[in-house]
Amino acid sequence: MASSGEDTCDDSDAPPAAAPVADSTHLLGFSDEILLHILSHVPSTDLVLNVRRTCRKLAALCLDKSLTHTVLLQKDYEASEDKVKRLVKEIGRDVQQLSMAGCYWLSGATVEHVARCRGLVRVNLSGCPLTSLRLSKVLSALPHLRSLAIDVSPGFDASQLSGECKATLSRVRELKQTLYTPSYGVVPCCTSLEKLLLYFEILDRTREGAVLSGQLMVGQSNVPHYQHLRVFYARLAPGYINQEVVRLYLAVLSDRTPENLHAFLISVPGSFAESGATRNLLESMARNVALDALQLPKSWLNGSALLQHMKFSSPFYFSFSRCALSGGHLLQRVIDGGRDLRSLAGLNLSGCAHCLAPDCLLRKAEDDIDPAILEALVVACPNLRHLNLSAAHHHSPEGPGQHLCQLLARLPRLRSLSLPVCAVADSPPRADRAPVPPAMRAVPRGFGKKVRIGVPSVPFPGPAGPQPSSVFWSLLKNVPFLDRLELIGSNFSSAMPRNEPAIRNSLPPCSRAQSVGDAEVAAIGQLAFLRHLTLAQLPSILTGSGLVSIGLQCQQLQSLSLAHLGLMGKVVYMSGLSDMLKHCKRLKDLRLEQPYFSANAQFFQALSQCSALQRLCLVSRSGTLQPEAVLAFMARCLRVVVCHLFTGESLSTCRSLQQALLRSFQAERPALNVVVFPLLHEGLTDVIRDVPMVHLDEVTLFKSRVAEEPPNLWW
Repeated sequence: MASSGEDTCDDSDAPPAAAPVADSTHLLGFSDEILLHILSHVPSTDLVLNVRRTCRKLAALCLDKSLTHTVLLQKDYEASEDKVKRLVKEIGRDVQQLSMAGCYWLSGATVEHVARCRGLVRVNLSGCPLTSLRLSKVLSALPHLRSLAIDVSPGFDASQLSGECKATLSRVRELKQTLYTPSYGVVPCCTSLEKLLLYFEILDRTREGAVLSGQLMVGQSNVPHYQHLRVFYARLAPGYINQEVVRLYLAVLSDRTPENLHAFLISVPGSFAESGATRNLLESMARNVALDALQLPKSWLNGSALLQHMKFSSPFYFSFSRCALSGGHLLQRVIDGGRDLRSLAGLNLSGCAHCLAPDCLLRKAEDDIDPAILEALVVACPNLRHLNLSAAHHHSPEGPGQHLCQLLARLPRLRSLSLPVCAVADSPPRADRAPVPPAMRAVPRGFGKKVRIGVPSVPFPGPAGPQPSSVFWSLLKNVPFLDRLELIGSNFSSAMPRNEPAIRNSLPPCSRAQSVGDAEVAAIGQLAFLRHLTLAQLPSILTGSGLVSIGLQCQQLQSLSLAHLGLMGKVVYMSGLSDMLKHCKRLKDLRLEQPYFSANAQFFQALSQCSALQRLCLVSRSGTLQPEAVLAFMARCLRVVVCHLFTGESLSTCRSLQQALLRSFQAERPALNVVVFPLLHEGLTDVIRDVPMVHLDEVTLFKSRVAEEPPNLWW
């Protein structure tokens, strides 16, 4: 434990002693344990370079091993080249875990200073610019390294790695490697690997138009060593080249399956044909290993009895995303297989249209689910923490206790949940009941009355307020610790998706989604611990009063993604959105996808009140923006480093605004990343490829993130 600060110091540059203030009113009156906990939330650069210089007590506490043992620089967008160099010089010898993931703004020369942290055991350099020679120099100085994350970019040459570097790699047990070019990277050098995470982001063509091929890897030194492997994970971006390259990695696994393998996960968008080698691999795994986590391409599972033959020990994650898995198969091959699923923490059934129905042969996608199947799932997996049921129509039948929300309410440990919008509708529309006109549903307090924004002393009496009788309200009441919530329309397709082709002519919303509006959105305000929220394709959002409830009550909200709210072609919830943003003091990321959206002074004025905002992405087909309002917003919000605007404005307008933003703010914000471009322009693909991957993954491109990967896959 650090000293209490009573010692003296003769250096003229020593921090001043704290002014004598009553312990009951001064921060320094707290115990060291409490102060260390408070200081653990301060960015490392501020902690060491600023806070440490305030007084002698804090000078000692800021260098406590509990604070210098682990340094996290990812998303510390104020960490300039100079600050990082000074930080490493000050505490480099004490750092054992260092994450610089996504620090794209730092030069290779600055990243090279990591070599001074000779005691490093774990280092994450994903997203950092590193040549083969610089990587070799860094790793040669880290003899204790056991965990490594890097990018493999075009020009990587494993023959440039020194003997000392290869010696370090031979001791590495965990490797996360993001590939931007066909290569084995450093995998052949890592002879002690226990965990291998591969992210394939290779484009089919180079910027010059040349077609890439996995045959470029033929003849590269050695082959991967998998004999000690426990976890194998591969996530592929769209493109045939990524599939071609991953097959080369899998070929070695098919020859000899590691005896200790307990997690095997391959995430592939679209189809991925099964080969003889992969079939041998799966058969070998079924015979020789007991898995704890499984994810396979849909084409490997569809029509296969593979799940019946797989052995599981204490499974913690399953993903059957996009598989043609019926509820009957789910019961027979997963739940009723005599397996203990109390350990299951994550389950991804996104895009499994028939997973809650007994059979998928004669069933239409819009037919009701079988509540007995969902109930069996809930009973078998009582400790689920992450559940994804999006991208499908899950319609509940009428009857007490039959609704999907009522059954999911029996999973109180849920921390993240993704549902289709139609799944939270109270009941199916009845033929003998006339539909309520949208205009009637839009009025929250009576004709001619404006909605008063503020903290209501009593619940809203009209449909704009949360209704305790609704099944969705009851569900959220029973999962109070939900951290991430997604409500995504079954037919929603983004103009800028992460791992799917962009579809300009999207399908209309599900008919049952028409009954989900402001009242249901207002119910989300119950979630006091909510940090991440996605709402997409809710056609009955009109006043936006539900958004105001979220802004007022969900004070922990950090990321917000809104898409296609209200009627297409109209943005009638602007007033509610503006009022919501005034209360989002901790909001860091905002993604807004709305056709015909007018990004005017009113919008940016409201957004300026989000004092913690760091990343903004606006996607609007036929939308407009006011350049002066954007510039004023950026001048007021000093923490914003990502400004991505894709609208219907002309190319010349977009280029002019982008240049003005970079010219005005690049010098004072080293991590600034600005992209202003017409959404429907043919050159958009080339523009997107220059955006740092950390922003593409988390803000710019739309995707469901619930149970996307196993929990705690990487530190």
